[in-house]
Amino acid sequence: MKPADFHVLHTVTDCARHYGLPDPAHPLLALINLADIRRPAVPTPVVAQFYTVALKRGLQGPVYYGRQTYDFNGGLLTFLAPGQVVLAGAGPDVSELSGWALVFHPDLLRKYPLGQKITGYGFFAYAVHEALHVSAKEEDLLESVLRSLQHEYEQPIDAFSPDLLVAQLEVLLGYASRFYHRQFLTRRIAEHDLLSRFEAQLAVHFAQADHPPLPTVQHVAAALHVSPAYLSDMLRALTGQTAQQHLHHALIEKAKQLLLGTSLTVGETAFQLGFAYPHYFTRLFKSKTGLTPAAFRFSAH
Repeated sequence: MKPADFHVLHTVTDCARHYGLPDPAHPLLALINLADIRRPAVPTPVVAQFYTVALKRGLQGPVYYGRQTYDFNGGLLTFLAPGQVVLAGAGPDVSELSGWALVFHPDLLRKYPLGQKITGYGFFAYAVHEALHVSAKEEDLLESVLRSLQHEYEQPIDAFSPDLLVAQLEVLLGYASRFYHRQFLTRRIAEHDLLSRFEAQLAVHFAQADHPPLPTVQHVAAALHVSPAYLSDMLRALTGQTAQQHLHHALIEKAKQLLLGTSLTVGETAFQLGFAYPHYFTRLFKSKTGLTPAAFRFSAH
């Protein structure tokens, strides 16, 4: 798409006005009652330059999580990071939509540790179909934090306002992390399928004869139609290892096969695996096995 095809929302105020709502009480943060939004969605993609955490209720129809359909009777928690694209299309009926959206600009976090920490929350990298289902009890917990945040949000802005708002934001995101971990552990049947498909994708990759490129988490995630952060979090919940660690393990196992089962030199083995420079391969192999590739080959004979 061309830049003109996007509708960019630069500020929190832009967001409120886009949905036909009053200007927010704070220039860097807004609390939105989703029941107040009744403006029909337009097909133009929207790019927001701020974070959004939203708890949605009243969605009529299927909701997608990890490319699979679930009947969510409770709330649905979604997350958007700056620069992500949102496109309204054919989907659930939102005529009875309720809940809340918390919108906050990165500038609010600049001088706080949360400004760096927030980039480590994997759920901000997830697509909409990877949203989080929350139980009624979890909804109540989130809304108790939100009420405290709203109380501060409605106060006149003073020197203490940013500290108090950011502290409560961090509590809210901490609970979100806990709930995501819970969901990962309770979706094991569906996600074991993701692990199987991940391993099958690596097997197909290494079966290529013409020096395939070095596999990356981004490449494998794209082939599986999930985000890299989602893939890594799922694998960590299932196996205790990230997607990158799984890739390294697969590379080392394939390297061992080539070193012991072929006459390829160490350099040729590195190129066959996709390494541009043999010394990178040697460094990785030694870090994982304690031996250089040449020493490993010698020790096996």
